Amino acid sequence: MNSEPRICSGCTAKVAYAIAILGAILIVAFLDHELKKRTQAPPIDAGRAEERANDLAEIRNAEDDALNNAGWVDPTKGVVRLRIEDAKSLMIETWGTNAAAGRSNLLDRVAKANPPPPPAAPQPKSEFE
Repeated sequence: MNSEPRICSGCTAKVAYAIAILGAILIVAFLDHELKKRTQAPPIDAGRAEERANDLAEIRNAEDDALNNAGWVDPTKGVVRLRIEDAKSLMIETWGTNAAAGRSNLLDRVAKANPPPPPAAPQPKSEFE
């Protein structure tokens, strides 16, 4: 009987693959941990919370002003913004008597406020065509 250790070439290859896979998994886990640590947003402290509350208050005030006060949207096109109550009463007045005229008036105003874009300029022919 032979007392020399037997080296199994298949066993060493399997061990090498297992170590390589384990190493790759550990590298990915480490990179994932570092990425989460470095890209995590800072916690919201009192200063940031106050800044966000002030921004929200400004937005709400601007929205409230836009909803409850008349103003110009686009003076060059003659587009104005009305208060909600005024717009409702105007629509009831216009549409209540003659719905067809109200609809055509509305479509004319929409077309005036949103004109179609100019046609695209023709593309010059390529020298390769």
